[in-house]
Amino acid sequence: MTIIRRRTAAAVALLALLLPGPVMAASTASASAAPAAAAGTGTHAAPELPAPTGRFAVGQEDIHLTDRSRTDPWARSGPRELMVTMRYPSQRGTGRAPAPYMSTEEARLILADKHLDQVIDPAAFAATRSHARAGARPVEGRYPLIVLSPGFTVPRATISSLAEDLASRGYVVAAVDHAYESAATAFPGGRILTCLACDRSQGPGGHAAVAKVRAEDVSFLLDRLTARHPAWRHAGLIDQRRIAMGGHSMGGSAALAAMTADQRIRAGFDMDGGLPDPLPAAGTGGRPFMLFGSAGSVPGSPANGDWSGAWPHLDGWKRWITVDGTDHFGPTDFPAIRDQLGLPHPEAPLSGSRTIELTRTYAAAFFDQHLKGRPGQVLDGPRADAPEVRFHNP
Repeated sequence: MTIIRRRTAAAVALLALLLPGPVMAASTASASAAPAAAAGTGTHAAPELPAPTGRFAVGQEDIHLTDRSRTDPWARSGPRELMVTMRYPSQRGTGRAPAPYMSTEEARLILADKHLDQVIDPAAFAATRSHARAGARPVEGRYPLIVLSPGFTVPRATISSLAEDLASRGYVVAAVDHAYESAATAFPGGRILTCLACDRSQGPGGHAAVAKVRAEDVSFLLDRLTARHPAWRHAGLIDQRRIAMGGHSMGGSAALAAMTADQRIRAGFDMDGGLPDPLPAAGTGGRPFMLFGSAGSVPGSPANGDWSGAWPHLDGWKRWITVDGTDHFGPTDFPAIRDQLGLPHPEAPLSGSRTIELTRTYAAAFFDQHLKGRPGQVLDGPRADAPEVRFHNP
C-alpha cells in the first residue's frame, strides 16, 4: 500500500513539477501527455483524447521549417527551426492511423527532466491516442488559419485536443514547436532538442524575450504558408485573409506579441498566459483579443495580475473569461488524461471532459465570430448551462 501511495503521489506531483522556473511562472503548460501507469506495474493502457465534435474528419501532417535569416537565439548558432503539425478538414476513411502522440524518447526526456522517469512509464505516456489521421485527403475549400502555440517547456502535443476540434469545425490549424523551448522535441535527423531557453531566458525581461522570439517564429511560419511556393502541400486550403493565433500559457502571451508585430493576425486568444511587459502602446489596433483562464485568473489574482494592467490596452472587442474548478493546465489535453489515470487534482475538481468541452466551446465561439462572421450567444455573458464560466470586466 505504501508503494502504491508513493507512486500515486509522484504522479500527482507531475502536475506541480511541470510548472516553470521563476521567470516563466505565469507562462508554462502541463506535459503534452500523461502516462497511463506507473513504471513497473506491467500495464500500458494508453489514455485517449476526447473525440473532435465538428462535422469534418481531421487530417494531420508535420512540417519542418528552417529560417536561415535568423540565428537561433537559444542555441546561439545555426538557423532558427520550427516543427509544425498541420491539421485540416479531411475526407472520412482516408489517411493512415494517427501518428504517435510523441516518441517514447521524448516522453522519457520530459519525465527525466521532472525526475519521474523511474515512476512513470514513458511508453504509455507517449502512446496517448488522438483522432487525426496522417496524410488524409483534404475536403476542398478555403478555411481560416489558426496558429496555436504551446506552453513553455512542453511540446505542441499539449494542445492536440483543441487543435483537432477546431480542424473538425472547418479550420486549418498549425500547432508550432519552437526550437529549444521544450524539455524534448523531435526534429529531423534523429535530433531531439531540449530546453536551452529554460536557462538562457532567466532574469529580467526573460518572459518578454521568449514572447518576442515566438512572435518572429509565427511571422516566419505565415510567410512560408502563404508564399507563392508554400512549405505545405495543402496550403491552398488556407484563406490568407482570415488568420488568428491562440496559445496556452507562454503561447497565449506570444499571441499578443505576434498580433502587435504582424497585421495579418486578425484575432488573438490567450489561454491562461501572462502578457508581455511592457504592453504595446498601440494596443491591438482595434483587433479582438480574448483572455480565457483558470479559476486562478480572476481579477486581482496574483497568478495573472498583469491581466488587469493589460485590460485597458486591449482596444478592440475583448472578453475576460475564467472557468471555476480548473487549474493552469485546464486548456490543455492534461485534464482528460489525468482523469483516465485516476489522478484527481484537489485544486481542479472539474472533470477533464467538461474542462475540455468548455475550452473547445469558447475557443470555437471566439474564432467563429471573428474569422467566420458568425457571432453567437456564448460570448455574450453568463449562461445557465455553463455555471462554471465567469465573465469579468475589471
